[in-house]
Amino acid sequence: MAAPTTKRATYQDVLDAPEHTVAEIIDGELHVSPRPAGPATSVGSMIGASLIPPFGRGRGGPGGWIILDEPELHLGDDVLIPDLAGWRRERMPVVEDVTGFTIAPDWVCEVLSPSTERVDRSRKLPIYASMNVGHAWIVHPRHRTVEVLRLHEGKWLTLAVHRDDQRVRAEPFEAIEIDLADLWADLPVRASEPAATYAP
Repeated sequence: MAAPTTKRATYQDVLDAPEHTVAEIIDGELHVSPRPAGPATSVGSMIGASLIPPFGRGRGGPGGWIILDEPELHLGDDVLIPDLAGWRRERMPVVEDVTGFTIAPDWVCEVLSPSTERVDRSRKLPIYASMNVGHAWIVHPRHRTVEVLRLHEGKWLTLAVHRDDQRVRAEPFEAIEIDLADLWADLPVRASEPAATYAP
């Protein structure tokens, strides 16, 4: 007797997901996760604040990019929502009036939380690779690390793992130096440091 087939998720399932959640379709399955907690939201906002003026607006940097917070990506049958994504303007000159972007970005950033880390790493990164997204950043607020990945022959190559208060030039935004201390500036002191605890 044949095993019952699992119904593939549709975009209507995304629309029907509870409010205040993030709903994605990954390999035909609906994944619903809570909205990012404070640390992930703060770090994601600081990454955008560091990159958008020089790369989105050309203020103190080369410009040439459109960078968006939490865009809904419609990549084939998958619906993904990275924390940030960027497109080179020669590929996406303007932000169209659409809900879902069908042009794969050139860069994605996933800010990890306990509820999303496994899916972000094991399920979403392979899809980004299959759609030829050139670069990815994996940012871990609790560990205060930024992993910089470049797509090479269809697989992710880890270029660097930056941490703590390093000042770095990270592809594809190596035209400017980023002070990682700015990313964590509004987070609680880590539990390993005296007289404070850090709640994930």
